[in-house]
Amino acid sequence: MQKLDSRNTFIPLDIQLLQVQSSMVLSLNRVQKPSEQSLKTDSTNPDGVHSQRIERSLKPLVYVISKKGFTLMPCSQAKANRMLRKGACKIIKRYPFTIQLNFGCENKIQKITLGVDSGFENIGFSAVTETKELISGTVKLDGKTSERLINRRMYRKNRRNRLWYRKPRFLNRTRKEGWLPPSIQRRYDTHLNIINRLKKILPISEIIIEVANFDIQKIENPEIHGKEYQQGSLYGYQNMRNYLMAREKGKCQLCNKDFKGQPSHIHHCKQRSETGSNRPDNLAILHKSCHEKLHKQGLKLSKPKSYKANTFMSIINKRFYQDISDVRTTYGYKTFVKRNELGLEKSHSTDAFVIAGGTTQEKSKTWDIEQKRRHNRAIQLNRKGFKPSIRTSVYKIQPKDLIWVAGKIFTVIGMQSKGSYVKVKESKKVISTKVIDSIYNFGSLSWN
Repeated sequence: MQKLDSRNTFIPLDIQLLQVQSSMVLSLNRVQKPSEQSLKTDSTNPDGVHSQRIERSLKPLVYVISKKGFTLMPCSQAKANRMLRKGACKIIKRYPFTIQLNFGCENKIQKITLGVDSGFENIGFSAVTETKELISGTVKLDGKTSERLINRRMYRKNRRNRLWYRKPRFLNRTRKEGWLPPSIQRRYDTHLNIINRLKKILPISEIIIEVANFDIQKIENPEIHGKEYQQGSLYGYQNMRNYLMAREKGKCQLCNKDFKGQPSHIHHCKQRSETGSNRPDNLAILHKSCHEKLHKQGLKLSKPKSYKANTFMSIINKRFYQDISDVRTTYGYKTFVKRNELGLEKSHSTDAFVIAGGTTQEKSKTWDIEQKRRHNRAIQLNRKGFKPSIRTSVYKIQPKDLIWVAGKIFTVIGMQSKGSYVKVKESKKVISTKVIDSIYNFGSLSWN
C-alpha cells in the first residue's frame, strides 16, 4: 500500500471551466479555469504526531450563499461545477470563490469556530468544524500609514502657505471619544474587515481572538478576576519588571545576555534628576552588575525601542468586545503549548487553527492576503527626461489588480503616462489600457 508521506495528488487539467462574473465591469464575465495547485503535503512533524491529519490532501472549497442570502456550508469544486452546468447557482465572487444558489434549500449548517491570531504586522485566521478546516490564511499588513501621513502633511503645508485669505481656525480640532491614532485605527479596522468578510461566506457561530502573548496580571496574581483587571497591565513595580523582561525577550540591554536566574534591575535611561519619567519607553532592564557598572563608569544607555506590537494589542484588545458580539479571547502562551502538543510548525495560520480548537481536523489550502492601498494619488515619477507630476485623478486600475489581455491574465504593478499604460509583473513591456478586455479589482485586500 502506498505510504502517505510520498502521496502527491493533483487537480486534473481538464477540469470543468467556470463562468466567472466580475464585480467591476461586465466584460469580466469570462471563462476561467479554477486555480490549480500542487496538493503534495509533506509531514511537518518528525515524531509522527497526528501525521494522518497533516498528510491529507489540501482540497480547495467553494463557499455557498443561499437564495435568500444566508451563509451555508461550503461544497467541493466538483459539486459546484455540476450545479453551474445545470444553472442551479451563479457566481458572485472570485476570491475566495463563492456561489449563490437559485433554489431554496433546508439551510442546514454546522458549528463553525473562527480563530484569529491578531497582530501588529500579520493576522492569521482559521475556521474549523469538528471534522475539517474550511478556510485559513495570513493577512500581511503594510504598516505605511504614518509615512503617508507625513508626506501628506508636507504637501498640505506647502499649499496652505499660499492661501493668505484663509480664515484662522479656532477650537475646531476636537477628537471624538474613542479616537485612535490613524496607524492603529487602520490596523484595527483590518482585523474587523477580515472577520466581517469571513462571516459573509461562512455561518460562523463562535469567534476566538488571541489578544496578547501573555496575561501579565495572571502571572502576578493567579487568583485575579473580574474588576481587578481594571488596574491595568502595568500595575505595580514587579509587574513593570515582567513587562520589561518580556519586551527585551529576557536579555540585558547593556550586555545583551540572558539573565539565567541572575538578579535584574530597572534602570532609567533619562534619570529622574533630569526629569526622566517612569514610562516604559524610558526604562531598561539590566543585570545587577551591569547596572552598577553603568553608574560607576558614567555610561549612557540609549532609549530602548518601543514595544509597539504589545502596545498595539493592549490598546485594541478591549475594543473587540465592543465591536464583535459574543467574542472570546485567549493568550499566546496557551496557543504555544497546544501547538507543541500537536507537533505543528509555527505560522500565523497554524496558530489561528489552534486558537479555533483545531486538533485532528483535515486542513484546507492557505490564502496569502496582502493589504494594499485602495487609491494612490502621490507624485508620479515618470521616465527620464520628463518632469514628475501629481496625479489629478484616481485610476480605475490599481496595483495588484488582475487584467485580461488576449486571454492571458496579468498582475498590475502600476500605471504610466497618466493612466494610459499599465505596467505588469509578468512582462517588461507596458500594456495600453485600450487592449484590456477586463479588470478585477481586489479592493484593499489582495488574495493569492
